[in-house]
Amino acid sequence: MSLLWTFLGIAFAGWAVARLFLGYGAGDPALRQLASREQAFVRAAADAVFPSGGGALALSGSEAGAVAHVDRYVDSLSPRSRVLIRLLFFLLEHATLVFPAPGWDGIRRFTKLSPAQRVAVLDAWQRSPLAVRRTVFQSLRAIVTMAYFANATVLRGMGLAPLEMESPVIDADLLYPPIGRPKSAIRFTPADRERTIVRAPLDPHGPLDPAYRENA
Repeated sequence: MSLLWTFLGIAFAGWAVARLFLGYGAGDPALRQLASREQAFVRAAADAVFPSGGGALALSGSEAGAVAHVDRYVDSLSPRSRVLIRLLFFLLEHATLVFPAPGWDGIRRFTKLSPAQRVAVLDAWQRSPLAVRRTVFQSLRAIVTMAYFANATVLRGMGLAPLEMESPVIDADLLYPPIGRPKSAIRFTPADRERTIVRAPLDPHGPLDPAYRENA
């Protein structure tokens, strides 16, 4: 009997290691924070929330660069917040053991599910009668939505890309970096507040900000 329990324990440990760590493939080494398994989850989740399609939002979540943007966002957070984000990704990756996707293979980890199963899983979290599950989904959706709408092509397609304009530098510009960037990305100094700004009405059909143009 003890031999049987030993065998079962080894088998379970092997299954747990395989589920948690194996089969993710190599991640992007240029990313600073997200491990390969976290990159795979963000890619799968972003494509489930924003699948590839036609019209203004033709790009999928991964095509819009969601993984790299989330990596920069996580890099800008405090260590405690990074842990919470990673726990969120881990929970949704493996919660199919408790809340399986449709189909006989619905207990596979999120990144191993089919695209249709992933959508069904997130839809179940969104519509769950349990407030905590809905909150978890809303947290994930906020992260991938922020990443998706940071893409210049997406903003151009929606007509929301900013126009080219020279804006004044205010105190906040000296204190806070662009969203999702580290403090080293602050590029203004107190001297920039003193520069003269030519104020003229914006042409709604005028040129876009250089960072949002098609050839940017």
